[in-house]
Amino acid sequence: MSIESISLSGRKKLVSNKEMNFWERMYLIAIVKGLIITIQHLFRRKVTIQYPEQVRTMSPVYRGQHQLKRDEQGRENCTACGLCALSCPAEAITMKAAERRADEKHLYREEKYAEIYEINMLRCIFCGLCEEACPKDAIYLTTSKVLVPSSYEREDFIYGKDKLVMPLDIAMKNAQLKNVK
Repeated sequence: MSIESISLSGRKKLVSNKEMNFWERMYLIAIVKGLIITIQHLFRRKVTIQYPEQVRTMSPVYRGQHQLKRDEQGRENCTACGLCALSCPAEAITMKAAERRADEKHLYREEKYAEIYEINMLRCIFCGLCEEACPKDAIYLTTSKVLVPSSYEREDFIYGKDKLVMPLDIAMKNAQLKNVK
């Protein structure tokens, strides 16, 4: 068996170097086909949305900006297990674990917490695998339409805990909504 006959994917095609005829060398048929496609697009309905007046409906599986959850007492759910960083195909998540001190019981649920938790938004592909891998349900992708604001500096795209942790007032509202139900 020669190397030329091996095909791992099974989609190997043989290419022939046959001589082109006069019409193929002139490329007239290809040009006419391209013009036909262009003329067809001229008569199709436009898909432009007039943004401030019309809002596009988002897909039900839309994934927005990341957020680290807090529990009903305002403590962070993340225990720095690292499963979200392992499941990230773009390797956008980095974290550093630390031990909770006695005076930090009101901040963190477990003895171990994420001292540094960063997501590089330039690398993130918003796939949601970090959300699925988290056993403590600490990270989730919001339905917010605000993703990542533009900037000229790379450091502005690395989101730390200051931008990722859920604000305390929202966590308290969520706890009240759970208690009402």
